[in-house]
Amino acid sequence: MTAVFHDAAVLPAGSPEPVVRLTGVGRAYGSGPHRVHALRDVTASIAPGELVAVAGPSGSGKSTLLNLVGTLDRPTSGQVVIDGHDVARLDDRGLSSLRAHRIGFVFQHFHLAEGTRAVDNVADGLLYTGLPRRRRLARAEAALHRVGLSHRTGHRSHQMSGGERQRVAIARAVVGDPALLLADEPTGALDTRSGALVVELLRELHTAGTTVVIITHDTELAASLPRHLLVRDGRLVEDAGAGGPVRERTG
Repeated sequence: MTAVFHDAAVLPAGSPEPVVRLTGVGRAYGSGPHRVHALRDVTASIAPGELVAVAGPSGSGKSTLLNLVGTLDRPTSGQVVIDGHDVARLDDRGLSSLRAHRIGFVFQHFHLAEGTRAVDNVADGLLYTGLPRRRRLARAEAALHRVGLSHRTGHRSHQMSGGERQRVAIARAVVGDPALLLADEPTGALDTRSGALVVELLRELHTAGTTVVIITHDTELAASLPRHLLVRDGRLVEDAGAGGPVRERTG
């Protein structure tokens, strides 16, 4: 049976639908006295075309937040709506379809298949879309051109630098034209220069209209972006917008 996506609550006329909407979201693990709250009562939204950092120290809950926004996990309380779809109303097949068509992932350690050409690694990002191989490869070549790697389409992972491998990973993430790009510590495994080039690429994707969320512990990187959310002890404690005042979250 084909998965059916259900729309989120109706917004007032003329209001743009957020790509991400979190309402009172919590995530706990375990039970009884051993129950651990990784996130508590997080409420936030991200509009189409935003470039946002989610920052916080190790253990703050930002990775849990990434997993919930990326539909890799489900909340134990509250509502998660991604690209207009209420995650709670989707079964596992529906969630897989949402990830395949509407969410792109970039990870710190690339997750590329060793010994596989760059173009094939990128084309793998379209495996679950039903496109024939020839069209997948054509779109993969276009995505590699977009990240400046037209000259590396036939190269294997071990033949490329760390920065180039991360750009291949970004090409794989955007090849399906997702509504949302999630980058988890995208510069964490790179030297300073390569990391700066990757951040610049993410900025260019944002300028072209992609909604980009970067998960990072790098406070300087977070502060340099138009908006950043600070997570501490499982709570959203700060939401600083472009040029605007810091809005403190308490409770």
